[in-house]
Amino acid sequence: MASKVSTLLRRGKELLTPSASSDSLGNGFATAPEGKLFPCVDPAIDGEDCLQDCASCTIHLPAKWEIDEDEKLYGQVKGWGTHMLVATGKTDWVRDVEDEKGTVMEAMKDCGVKPSNGRLMLSASNMPMPSGHHEGTPASQPTTVLLLPSFTIIENVTPASVPELIRLHIDPASTTSMPLVSPTPAITTKDTDAGVSITTNGHTVLSTDPDDPPSTLPQPLMPTLAPSIFRSRPCPHAYLILLCSQRTRDARCGQSAPLLRREFERHLRPLSLYRDLNDSRPNGVGIYFISHVGGHKFAANVMVYRRDSSGEGGQCIWLARVRPEDCEGIVKFTVLQGKVVKPERHLRGGFDRGKGLVS
Repeated sequence: MASKVSTLLRRGKELLTPSASSDSLGNGFATAPEGKLFPCVDPAIDGEDCLQDCASCTIHLPAKWEIDEDEKLYGQVKGWGTHMLVATGKTDWVRDVEDEKGTVMEAMKDCGVKPSNGRLMLSASNMPMPSGHHEGTPASQPTTVLLLPSFTIIENVTPASVPELIRLHIDPASTTSMPLVSPTPAITTKDTDAGVSITTNGHTVLSTDPDDPPSTLPQPLMPTLAPSIFRSRPCPHAYLILLCSQRTRDARCGQSAPLLRREFERHLRPLSLYRDLNDSRPNGVGIYFISHVGGHKFAANVMVYRRDSSGEGGQCIWLARVRPEDCEGIVKFTVLQGKVVKPERHLRGGFDRGKGLVS
């Protein structure tokens, strides 16, 4: 019954959320000029980004660390509509993750179905695989995906089910150029022996209870209830830090990601915000390793997703050239406040759904 309630809640949200536009600048969104996408830290007002004694910083990049320090960063990333992280339990993958045999990533490439709501950014991740995933053939092994910016976890995904995943979850999902839905309609759920019904603002919109049929509402507000092989739930984290760790693309990514994770953890733990891979406590900061996102010559690449009061991702702040000594300021200002400490050096791009801006 719990899975039925979860499915109905998800469907109720989908029918109350506007569908995504295929235009990356649709719904009134605009491209932000440099310096206008996110607020910048002003030390005179906000304080210094690092308050630590340098001697306390014991994590350093390799001595011969060399990256591109000169090329312009801002506005050079390709826009995306949705971002999907696939749980693999690994921190490195074949050069092109879509070539990983028998995986959801490969199926996304080969299934012949493309998302209808804009470009999908696909990332393999070190999110843990479900227990028992070794059973059966590779093509039948279920895994978990995390869909952004909706902050939705979808379980029981197999390569064979990818077309249905696209149809039921990705196509109707919120995108980076979709305004945040606020205020959220009041939704109540009634669970009886006869079935489950969901009511919003006094109207029964979804029901499996024959004694409480759905109200007569204009189409397309009346979806067809159909069984789903997936289980979906909100991601428990308030913030996500994504670190490119793919050594097969560039050794620097494989070297920097573990070091940055340790330094981020050092600053998050005193705030009681650190969440490891198996920590499902609400709020907090989840840190995941992901596959190549482009720009490894600017390592380390860091993507910060920030959840809005609506429950969805309101911002993604994409940084590059990040070093361990930058982590304190990123936690204090970027993760917790949505500000950029060193925009000229670090900011590659991102989106702000609250402002209607993308890079």
